[in-house]
Amino acid sequence: MSGAVSDPELVEFVYHEARLIDEKRFVEWLDLFTEDGLYYMPLTRDQPDGRLHTSLYYEDRLLLKVRIERLHHPNAFSQSEPSWCQHVLQAPRIESRSEDLAVLRTPYVYAESQGDRQDIYLAVAWHHLTLREGRWRMKMKKIDLLNRSAALPSIQLFL
Repeated sequence: MSGAVSDPELVEFVYHEARLIDEKRFVEWLDLFTEDGLYYMPLTRDQPDGRLHTSLYYEDRLLLKVRIERLHHPNAFSQSEPSWCQHVLQAPRIESRSEDLAVLRTPYVYAESQGDRQDIYLAVAWHHLTLREGRWRMKMKKIDLLNRSAALPSIQLFL
């Protein structure tokens, strides 16, 4: 079903997920994940597994919650000058779909700014979604960063 005509509900999920990050609505964003959900950014192309290989990110809900709490903490000195971000998404495409599982591929540009610095990243997001209790939730968000092997600055928010 690669490149299949997209389901409006699934496409809206991807756009909504990016908007929550852009608007710093991180608690709502975290709620999009399943209890065992993962946020994963491989270090190498075609990396077979995030658990057994070094990754740029391989975070479960607990680690994501800690990051969100750090961003909201008044003593988060890395945020004394707040970071802001913007996603510019291409149209999400369904790569596979069953009744209660879907994988979407979305190429995008991500910009993050803080003070007078702005960093631009090109990536592809893979949203692995599952239908739980009548709503779509993320089992995994995998991000294939184009320049993943570069010496990257500290990314403050969430790609």
